Amino acid sequence: MFKGSCLCGGVRFEVDELAGPFELCHCSRCRRVSGCGHMAGVAVRAEHFRFIAGRELIRHFELPVMERPPAYAVDFCAVCGSVTPPAEIADPWLAVAPGLLEGELPQAPDRHIYVDFRAQWDRGLDALPEFTAAEIRAHRRGPKK
Repeated sequence: MFKGSCLCGGVRFEVDELAGPFELCHCSRCRRVSGCGHMAGVAVRAEHFRFIAGRELIRHFELPVMERPPAYAVDFCAVCGSVTPPAEIADPWLAVAPGLLEGELPQAPDRHIYVDFRAQWDRGLDALPEFTAAEIRAHRRGPKK
């Protein structure tokens, strides 16, 4: 079982199991919502998902149909703005942002989708330097005088 929450902890939920796929969506709408090069989502069966607290804090935004149905929808915590699962689950499946889940996940992303919309700056990132929390703090403090 996985516990999950938004940034402020107001919206909390549990997931019994992740079904997959675990996708990284590069469409322009997901990039705007995430503020990043992609939005991650892992599929969960509705019967394996339950809210523990904060369902009333969830707000829903729907963008009208742009090119063809369906419209784009996103749910988020009204307090901290974190993307959340929808308050009203009408479908047998839902996507959960894996960053909301505690602990390590048993699977890694298994596909990139809408790559024709991928930002140019979101390519070849594995070659970038990597820093631990301690290393980046030291780096940002600068050299000792």
